[in-house]
Amino acid sequence: MKNLILLLTIFAFNISFAQDDLEQRDDSFIIENNKNLLKIDIKEPFLQVSLKDCKDFKTAGFEGGITSYKELLKKYMFTYLNSDYYTLTGEFTFTLTIDATGKVTDVEGSPKVVNSEVFFDDMQYVVRRIKKNWIPATCNNQPVKSEMKLKMNFSSVSADF
Repeated sequence: MKNLILLLTIFAFNISFAQDDLEQRDDSFIIENNKNLLKIDIKEPFLQVSLKDCKDFKTAGFEGGITSYKELLKKYMFTYLNSDYYTLTGEFTFTLTIDATGKVTDVEGSPKVVNSEVFFDDMQYVVRRIKKNWIPATCNNQPVKSEMKLKMNFSSVSADF
């Protein structure tokens, strides 16, 4: 009986530590080319900017949820970002403007730093390549234009050969 209790206790501790490791895992991904190594961490949750004078505001959503959008965005960033022209370090915020039909009509990045304009142009291209539409935000059950803010943390290493 004591052996069974000891075995169950060890098993419970193993499961609790395994859960802790899962929660602390690093979801960042790395893009590398012949000059740069770029590590990107997309933060969750995305922030929705609500409308003034709206009593029944519902935020915009994405088919499959925000995690699905994050995975799709990672895939497209890995495919289409051209990090030959910039090395970035720090946190950047992107504001996606989602119209009443669910299409992303504008992508704006901040803060502005050296060579960030090229990077922001690349990110506009990446976001527009995603063909799935958002479920638009609603105000009093009517679809409305809204803004979604997402934060990304970048760290890059560059080498000249």
